[in-house]
Amino acid sequence: MPKVASAQYDIGFLETWENFEAKARRWVKEAADNQADILLFPEYACMELASLFPPEIYQSLSGQLEALQSLLPQYLDLFKSLAAQHRVYIQAGTFPVKHDNGEFRNHAYFFTPQGDVDFQEKLTMTRFENEQWHISRGLEIKVFDTVFGKVAINICYDSEFPHYARQQTERGATLILVPSCTDTEAGYYRVRIGCQARALENQCYVVQASLVGNAEWSEAVDVNCGAAAIYTPVDRGFPNDGILAIGEYNKAQWVYADLDLASVETVRNVGQVFNYRDWPKQFDCR
Repeated sequence: MPKVASAQYDIGFLETWENFEAKARRWVKEAADNQADILLFPEYACMELASLFPPEIYQSLSGQLEALQSLLPQYLDLFKSLAAQHRVYIQAGTFPVKHDNGEFRNHAYFFTPQGDVDFQEKLTMTRFENEQWHISRGLEIKVFDTVFGKVAINICYDSEFPHYARQQTERGATLILVPSCTDTEAGYYRVRIGCQARALENQCYVVQASLVGNAEWSEAVDVNCGAAAIYTPVDRGFPNDGILAIGEYNKAQWVYADLDLASVETVRNVGQVFNYRDWPKQFDCR
């Protein structure tokens, strides 16, 4: 039965790589010391790294994307070492990565205790990402193997589209991680409602992490709000409201919960309802 830790991560102005590394180590150590097995950080948590560059870069939407590429190897090495050191799985939020064709895509990296690293790309972009930031979508839907079973990632807006999570659960995922970054209360609730809908229809666990705090210096993530939470099926053996744990809105903190992943298969077979099993029936109707 794994314990998951979901972050309400406060964005900061860090100025040096050493400050970022110390912050990352502190957050990971705290969760590991609380016996967490799977750690989830929010979407675009890495954007505080833009504060390591001069104002003309961190105040430029395109400039910060280019500059961040120089820090990607250190970023990957840091979280790879933290996952191995603490023997935990880490979904480190997301990092906009430049591809050989010049496109930037939003990568959610997944680090394992064994030293492996893989990523899920964001599949559907928001208007801001499309129209102003010019970040491109990915196309591949993945699942990741762990000792606890298969895990999937829906990056923020992706959680609002049922097809992605459905493919992932049909491929065996019983846990979906949702790193999110929202700048309005309505945006936070859109993702939250999407997470709960995915947990309901797939009868699985969905975990949301939220970026919190204001960064007036940043053109990309100046306002951030939300709460981390662990959502469940709404059925026998689970909370009546489908909320296993939820953080205090906009407060920097870890939110923890123990996950009984075996209960996913149980509820799909003997639950009060069969949302997961009945999914195909909706396509019979015209």
